[in-house]
Amino acid sequence: MMTMSSLQAKRVQRVAPWILLGACLLLWQGACLVFDVSDFILPSPSSIVASMVEYGGVIAGHAWRTFWTTMVGFGVAIVVGVVLGMLMGSSRLAYAATYPLMTAFNALPKAAFVPILVVWFGLGAGPAILTAFLISFFPIMVNIATGLATLEPELEDVLRVLGAKRRDVLLKVGLPRALPFFFASLKVAITLAFVGTTVSEMNAANEGIGYLLVSAGSAMKMPLAFAGLVVIAVMAMVMYELFAVLEKRMTGWAHRG
Repeated sequence: MMTMSSLQAKRVQRVAPWILLGACLLLWQGACLVFDVSDFILPSPSSIVASMVEYGGVIAGHAWRTFWTTMVGFGVAIVVGVVLGMLMGSSRLAYAATYPLMTAFNALPKAAFVPILVVWFGLGAGPAILTAFLISFFPIMVNIATGLATLEPELEDVLRVLGAKRRDVLLKVGLPRALPFFFASLKVAITLAFVGTTVSEMNAANEGIGYLLVSAGSAMKMPLAFAGLVVIAVMAMVMYELFAVLEKRMTGWAHRG
């Protein structure tokens, strides 16, 4: 059973991010008032909220476009990342041959792919989905491969002696052992997926938060641009917390109480 001190510590941990966020917003609002900062330079939190209320319908439409394109690209990244990760993690030869090439590919700036994707797929959701996929599948693949590759040789030898086949070791021991790595990668990859979608929308779309940021900046509506940034941050944070909850429920055995 939890002691009173541990319960209090958990409550503090839950409210600590909100307290920090509130303090930062108050400091931001106070600095804008004291130094009379123009909204064109740095909108105050109150100006951003007012802009969100004024353009709520427009922001919601663009946010929905960004959300579903990100989720589609992220879903493809999960499938591809898991498959490639299993192939790499289950074979030392595949790991040695593939990992350097994938690392080199991941080092390429994904924004440079956007013009190429526009030529191939035209303007619209296609480039955004593919950019979200390209930027987010690598963490998933690497974490799955690492989780499988770090299976202790002694444990594998014991399982083989007991009659387990390579497939049994991989599916019944390796994959469960890789679940903590998998969920950790999801929390990283989902934030990257939103980045990829937004970057693509800024260059190759007429909808979405990225397009809204460019349009608002061109029209000198900086509070609206910051409102778009807030929406992106909120969507990413919500998905991050969702995966954190799933991680605790499905891999609680891998974490301290």
